[in-house]
Amino acid sequence: MIRGRPPALLIGIDTEGDNQWELRSREHQTFENIYALPRLHELFERHGVRPTYLVTYPVAADARCAETLRAVVARGNAEVGAHHHAWETPPFDRTDVAAHRYALSLPLSQFDAQLESLTTTIDAAVGRRPMSYRSGRFGFSAAHVSSLERHGYTSDSSVVPLFCERHKGGPDFAEAPLAPYFLSYDNAAAPGSSNVVELPVSAALNRPINGALARAYARAPWPYQTKRILRLLRIAEVQWLRPSYSSAEQMIALATRLVRSEQPILNVFFHSSEAIVGASPYNRTPADLDAFFDRLGRLLEFVVRDLRARPATFAEFRNEAVGQ
Repeated sequence: MIRGRPPALLIGIDTEGDNQWELRSREHQTFENIYALPRLHELFERHGVRPTYLVTYPVAADARCAETLRAVVARGNAEVGAHHHAWETPPFDRTDVAAHRYALSLPLSQFDAQLESLTTTIDAAVGRRPMSYRSGRFGFSAAHVSSLERHGYTSDSSVVPLFCERHKGGPDFAEAPLAPYFLSYDNAAAPGSSNVVELPVSAALNRPINGALARAYARAPWPYQTKRILRLLRIAEVQWLRPSYSSAEQMIALATRLVRSEQPILNVFFHSSEAIVGASPYNRTPADLDAFFDRLGRLLEFVVRDLRARPATFAEFRNEAVGQ
């Protein structure tokens, strides 16, 4: 029997153009996965889940995408937030597209201008100003918090515990907690005094390891090779609530561990492009996609039925947590 208050079940979908991993796709945008969102949303409705669709600028600026999003929002069981891609949110240039840039590498004046254009374009597309935010490639910096506040954002979900891409010029979240916290103005991985609540993506090691060793794992030299060896030797690996990364059994085990340790949220993550065939590196065949939906469905059924999780959008959880 799992004691304590049931956790909130959060689903944050990076809602973006097809196959943003490839330069050609970034240069020539298509949106087939957005047009297919109703199928994904029907799955959420069957499980009583309330997703948060975090939307990029090109999606919000596309008339057919905006129509699709408005139809989903009109059902009354979803939120539209903002997903910031530094390489395709105005103002940007072709070097940003090719570099697949992290937002933390932008001058703050450019970041603020991009956030303004992203926020107003989403507002125009769906008729409501976004309040929840996620940085593309998790390229978030504490320096962004003040700008988020000025533009009316109250929650962020850019932090992934034990995620570290310093070797690529990206963020270091090795010390971030799993539980939500108010963001700091000087350290994105530590609690602070801002008005923006961080909702970390649910990711943790598959076995108990003390904090210092866990941080050393996150910051391991030659990270891809080192972590692959540790995984193959069954010493340690990070598991996510992400159906393209982890099996249903792994996600169910992780969710159970998080609830037993009284974590207040289960935050599931994936890209909208993972939910159709051929729009991401993950689900390339109909069989792959069927397996993806099977894993996602099994996870949702378990956490709602067995863990008694309370489905909520990001904004709903944030308002509930601070008593608004």
